[in-house]
Amino acid sequence: MTDTKIRLAVLDDYQHVALQSADWTPLEGRAEVVVYDDHLSDHDALVARLTPFDAVCVMRERTPMTAALISALPRLKLIASTGRGNASIDLDAAAKHGVDVMHTGYASTPTIEFTWAAILGLARNIASEAASVRAGHWQVGLGAELCGKTLGILGLGRIGSAVARIAQVFGMRVIAWSENLTEKAASAVGVHRVTKDELLSQSDFLTIHTRLSERTLGLIGAAELAAMKPTARLINSSRGPIVDEEALIDALSHRRLAGAAVDVFDIEPLPADHPFRTLPNVLATPHIGYVTEEMYRTFYGDSVGNVVAWLDNRLRS
Repeated sequence: MTDTKIRLAVLDDYQHVALQSADWTPLEGRAEVVVYDDHLSDHDALVARLTPFDAVCVMRERTPMTAALISALPRLKLIASTGRGNASIDLDAAAKHGVDVMHTGYASTPTIEFTWAAILGLARNIASEAASVRAGHWQVGLGAELCGKTLGILGLGRIGSAVARIAQVFGMRVIAWSENLTEKAASAVGVHRVTKDELLSQSDFLTIHTRLSERTLGLIGAAELAAMKPTARLINSSRGPIVDEEALIDALSHRRLAGAAVDVFDIEPLPADHPFRTLPNVLATPHIGYVTEEMYRTFYGDSVGNVVAWLDNRLRS
């Protein structure tokens, strides 16, 4: 196959940094790169935008590549996704329509570090105290110490284990639960394996580090939130639908839960009128757990390399 110039759409570049995060010169003369900094969720609008493109570079799960969308883009031949995997890409549909899917490198470090930023920010009311200073006021609340408190971890994998080790430095007792967690795996990182009921009832801070799947969808619902201490705080930097959003809003609104730090949501970007934007006991951030300069250099650098490799493979075909 001859090497003809393709059109590549880079989607959801919210911070206008895609072109600065990597060296795109290997694609000069081989691809016309068009970057979009806005987000489209409407199917028809997405089809209209992407119809002229041979390839798309998607940032994680911001724009789902559904079967309906893929089938509506006959010119599409490559989805270059950031991260090791992307659950929002319909791989069966891609294969059916002859669309190649490529992934990039990934590191857990940003999410691990962000989790602690969220825990500390929530414990010490950083957002509300900073807002008070900006408004010309002074102290408005009391923070909570971590030392001696219990950190509960839902999902003790690569990220959860690292979060656990840091908690021990703060002098916290660490407990964990997941369906497949063994005593051996928990003990290896100095964590007490408990039942789900014990995790909920004993945690002063409960942080979620499990994958979203049919099994974990709505895993933390109204009953689970009711089982938590009213002084407890919930941290979710994994995936929004793991926690029943309406149940969490209700618990926070009625102060049955002291607070929550939420970085992931059912709908992203978060709707302008969403309660998480105004509830005083919520620290809401715009899905930035993985968003660092270093991670973006990996994501976009690897994406450029993937597109080059794909084009080279076309030449050999």
